[in-house]
Amino acid sequence: MLITHQPHTTMCIACDIQQPSAEATNAFANRFLEILNHGALASMVSIGHRTGLFEALRAVGPATSSQLAQAAELNERYVREWLGVMTCGGIVECDDKGKIYHLPPAHAALLTSAGDSIAHLSGYITMVGSVEDQLVECFRKGGGVPYSAYPRFHDLMVLDSKQSVVDPLFDHVLPLIPGITLALHNGIDVLDVGCGRGKALLKMAERFPNSQFTGWDLGEKPIREANEEAAALGLTNIAFARRDLSDFHQDAPEQAFDFITAFDAIHDQARPDHVLAGIHRALSPDGVFLMQDIGSSSNVAENKDHPIGTLLYTISCSHCMTVSLAQGGLGVGAMWGEEMTREFIHNAGFGEIERHQLDHDLQNYYYVIRR
Repeated sequence: MLITHQPHTTMCIACDIQQPSAEATNAFANRFLEILNHGALASMVSIGHRTGLFEALRAVGPATSSQLAQAAELNERYVREWLGVMTCGGIVECDDKGKIYHLPPAHAALLTSAGDSIAHLSGYITMVGSVEDQLVECFRKGGGVPYSAYPRFHDLMVLDSKQSVVDPLFDHVLPLIPGITLALHNGIDVLDVGCGRGKALLKMAERFPNSQFTGWDLGEKPIREANEEAAALGLTNIAFARRDLSDFHQDAPEQAFDFITAFDAIHDQARPDHVLAGIHRALSPDGVFLMQDIGSSSNVAENKDHPIGTLLYTISCSHCMTVSLAQGGLGVGAMWGEEMTREFIHNAGFGEIERHQLDHDLQNYYYVIRR
């Protein structure tokens, strides 16, 4: 027997479980339909970015599917179906007959090179889907998914870091440290931990020929590509090497570097505690450590209003946390939060921590750290 418990809810006397109202169920059903539509849309935005469809549509202006396919050098049938997704998703507009398609300028500003494109971020959604089977097994048995399962990860990181670090490096990032530009000009030893393809380090090496630059990363392919780019640029003051930093607390060269950077890399490490202790060991007495990492709280309740909290927890679960666990690591994840980050930094031996936010970067904090 059911009795009224409170407005819009009922309670089952036998099991004492609150039953939802029809209004609440319908409201969530409608929201879930939006979730499905948005998830589907994100995957197709990624395809539009990777195939150049957004760029082509901006370039040719209002166009038929055939004209767009020709401009992008793609198969018309697939382009036509993709346009259906983009139209229903409100990304692209079409005429009343569904024949002529148009990318509004405001959308082009965020999806193409006409502005600050963020279309590549949709690639993280498709990356999650590519390892779903392996993640399901991890949920059941523990362990992790290795870096080798993410062939596109460094492609995405290059695009991500271009906007957050590489492009604003000289105007916004380095100025967080008073005097560092002059020191780089005069000549110091610099290390980038988790350098990936080394875009930020390459940019500094070009600007500051008197300084020496070293980049270390676990990935073989990004290191090879970074060295190839350095050679193509004719740089002799930079070197990249593949290195596992799990035991960096023991084998870091003592006081070898005046400036150490880690851009969105520490939380991915198998042992971030060892890496940070190694950085402390490798830093000169008057040196400085610049660490960019995800800006969040260690308390999930305080992240409920984070503008991209859902996305960041998803990326953390499906990449950052699991690649660490795959190496037998701590698996702190991308959303380890400022409180835990500070604890790890202090435990590594550092004494002074300044935390900054930059207007162009909504997802990261910038920590300026000294011994």
